[in-house]
Formats: sequence, structure tokens, C-alpha cells
Amino acid sequence: MPPAALKPPDLALMDYRHAVHYLYSLGNEVQTAKLGLDRIRALLARLGNPHLAYRTVHAAGTNGKGSTCAMIEAGLRAAGLRTGLYTSPHLGEPTERIRIAGREATEAQFVAAFAKVQDAAQAMLASGELEFHPTYFETVTAMAFVLFRDENIDIAVIETGLGGRLDATNVVRPEVCVITPIDYDHQDLLGATIEKIAAEKAGILKPEAIAVIANQRPEARAVLLAQADELGVPLVFTSDWKLSAIDLRAEGATLHTAAGLTLECPLAGAHQVENSLAAAIALDLLHVPPQGIARAHWPARLEVVHRSPAILLDGAHNPAGAQVLAAHLRQFYSEKPLTLVFAAMRDKPVAEIAEILFPLADTILATQVDNSRAMPAAQIQSLAPDPARVTVLPTVPETVALALASPPGTTIVFAGSLYLAGAARPLLTAQSRSE
Repeated sequence: MPPAALKPPDLALMDYRHAVHYLYSLGNEVQTAKLGLDRIRALLARLGNPHLAYRTVHAAGTNGKGSTCAMIEAGLRAAGLRTGLYTSPHLGEPTERIRIAGREATEAQFVAAFAKVQDAAQAMLASGELEFHPTYFETVTAMAFVLFRDENIDIAVIETGLGGRLDATNVVRPEVCVITPIDYDHQDLLGATIEKIAAEKAGILKPEAIAVIANQRPEARAVLLAQADELGVPLVFTSDWKLSAIDLRAEGATLHTAAGLTLECPLAGAHQVENSLAAAIALDLLHVPPQGIARAHWPARLEVVHRSPAILLDGAHNPAGAQVLAAHLRQFYSEKPLTLVFAAMRDKPVAEIAEILFPLADTILATQVDNSRAMPAAQIQSLAPDPARVTVLPTVPETVALALASPPGTTIVFAGSLYLAGAARPLLTAQSRSE
């Protein structure tokens, strides 16, 4: 059913579950994406332009932008600022996307923001100001902006959803922009080359905002430099902060800069060194001590959710993410047998991701999440060089149960999709708490 034909919800009877159901009825946020800023600008104008009521930091990139945003927000909060954090996607509930002062939006706050945005959207549809209902992502983005204003935050950290130039978040007027490493993802929407993808990400650059640029492929860096030069955007590179030493551990790192600054990165993976530098530089530009990044938490990104056996959750939904996960496993988990629990969305380069991860595993459990985009588990099995060592399981709960029955000393990794991480995480954390 197209968004314009949806029956408007009865806002007087609205509760959290009804609000979420209506949002989901707008369609998958990737499959129904309508890139462009006209709808979101019109909707926000109707709502009193809430996104202009506070300071903002805006981040784009392919991998690492969520982690970087989480660290920036943690640093701002540690400095005593009242923060907003808007990220996507969520793992379990949509409330995770909107955080105020470090806490996930409550169901009551979520419903209140939904009611305001929905009331404005319906009025604009009735008057002809909008031809179609705002998309899922546009609606939740507007909700975040409204809630941040209503909660009187000082500064918001905003992660782009898809691309940058035409992403619904690209209406903000940031003080600092951050662009994390750019790689291949969503080529059907952003372009088939790194240059085209980089051009979309570079669309968040604004003349009035200093931009922090993480280490990039040469072709992406060239695009970013050209766009910044055209707009007159001042740039700071993560490479500007020289490191004298890095103490990399399985669950984080300590960074020593040549200038004598020590930073504790609380997130696992060598790639988080680059993300923590980007976050620290952004905080420094905002005149906030960068050491506050140590307070960050970012679930399902090389997250250890169980220690005996060791169980890790990681999204790894594109080749670059899979390479990062593979490097981490080789460095810190190579001595024990590895069970890989794998699920993926069929619109991702699953064969390429499987080629990176499958050779590392002694056992592979293929499953599928409850999502229309999910690749069938039997199809995942066919991607293995030796399908006989792949066990096919139709549901995530069954897969979690079998994974937890792995022999003592086994390392278990859930990867391939954030949807898998979101479905498995509550089951695994509940098991950890019971033990």
C-alpha cells in the first residue's frame, strides 16, 4: 500500500505499539527511500524548524559513522552538555535511534513526538502541501528533531542514514561535520564507483562547518578535497594527530598522541582507532576535552556479550566491515575453534562477505531473520566452499540455542547483518545474566 493511501492513525488512541506499527507500514527505510530534501524541509517548517533550535554535529561515511557519533556524544555528555544522539538503524526497538542525555527515548516520548509529526504530515497531505506521506526515515528524523527541541538539549550528534547529499538529516546546520571512511555500500542508490559514493557523502559539507576527514581511499579523498575547496570548507584530517603509540586490545585501545595526549577508546577493533581520532578531533574543535570518548558504548559492533564461551556480535554487512571483523578475529581469537553464525540481507554483496568470513570458521550456522529482505539460509549454505560443514537453521532462537551448545573453548561470532545482531542480542544477554 503506498504511503499516501495509508489510513491515518487515530492519534487519540495512539500508544507505542500502534505508533511503531504505523511507521513500519510506511515500508522498509532502504527499499522505500525517496532521496531528496523537499519533503523533510516542508515538514520541519510546519513543525517550527526544530532542527535549528540547538547546535549540531553531522556525520557521514560508509562504516564507523555510528561508532564515531557515539564517541562524540559521550564526550559532549562527559563535559556536562545535555545531548541528543540520532542514529540508524536500530537493533531491537526504534526508540534506540533517539537518545537524550545518554538515554534511549522512552515509549511516552516516542509517542508524543510521533503524534506531533503525524499531525503535521496529515494536515499537509490534506492541504496538498505534501503529495506523499513522509517516508519511515523522514518521519523518525523529524521526530528526533522535535524531541530534541522539546527536551531542551544543548547539542545534537546526527548520523546520516543513507549517503549524505540527499539524506533527510542533511537539513541541519552543523558546527562540525565528520566523514568517516568511505567504501562500497548501497551502490544501487549512491553510485557504482567510490567517486560517486564519495560525492554523495561530501554533500554534508557546509561552508560554515569545519570538517573532520578520516583516512580515505585516494579516489574518495580527491572528491572530498575538491568539494571542500569549492565550498571553502576548512578541513582537519585524522592524520594531523600523530600517534606515538597504540595499545590495541581485544576490547578497546589506548592511544598516545605525539602531542602527549592519552585517549582511551572503549570500542573493539583496529578500525576504531581511526574513529576515535575523528571523534576526539571533533570534540577538540568544539572546545570539549576529548577524553570523554572513553564513556562511549556502541552495541553489536565487535561487542562481547558472553565470555565463556566467548560470543561476539558484529553487523559486518558489507565487505569493508567483513574485512575489519576478519582482521580482529585473526588477531585476538585465532587460537580457539570458531563458530560463525551468519545471516544476511539478499540485497547485500553476500557472496563477497561470505568469501571473507567463511574460511575463518570451523563451523558455520546459517540462519535467516524475520525480514522480507532476508536471504534464505539454504542459499547462504550454497555459498560455502564446503556446504557440508554448514548447518541450516530456520530461526534465530534455534540458532542461538545451538551456538550456545558449542564445545567449551569455542569462540562464537554472530555476523552478516545488524538485523541478526538485533534478534540475537536479547537472547544472548539474557543468557549471560542468568549465568
